[in-house]
Amino acid sequence: MPHLLVHALDSDLDGREADLITAITDAIVAVYGTWARDIAVVQLVGFPPGRWGIGGKPAASPAPRVTFGIRDGVFSRPDGPDILATLAAGITDAIASVIGERVREGTEIEFVGAPDGRTAVAGVLVSP
Repeated sequence: MPHLLVHALDSDLDGREADLITAITDAIVAVYGTWARDIAVVQLVGFPPGRWGIGGKPAASPAPRVTFGIRDGVFSRPDGPDILATLAAGITDAIASVIGERVREGTEIEFVGAPDGRTAVAGVLVSP
C-alpha cells in the first residue's frame, strides 16, 4: 500500500488539507491505477514557524518533505527508475498545484522500500 507522510508548515496546510490529500492520491492513482485509490494513505504533518530547521537555523518557508513508503521490489524492476520518476513528478506537481509554485523547487521526496513480509495490516503480514 502506498503510504505518504508529508511534512509542511502549518501555514501551507491550513485550509488546503482535503485538496492536498486528493491531489496526492490522484497522482498515485495515475501511476498505480484506480485500485490504489482505496488503499493510498496520505498523512499531513504540520509545523508551526520556527520548528523546522535547515543548516542549523530555523527555515523561513521550507518546501514540503515527503516520505513515500513503497514496496521494495520496485527498486529492482527494470522499469523501477521510470516508476519512481513518474511518482516524484506527479506528487511534486500535486503539492505545487495546491500549496503554490514557490514550493516546487525545494519539494523533496524520499522513497523508502518495505521488503515483502515486513508490512502488516490488521495484524496480518501482507504478501506480495
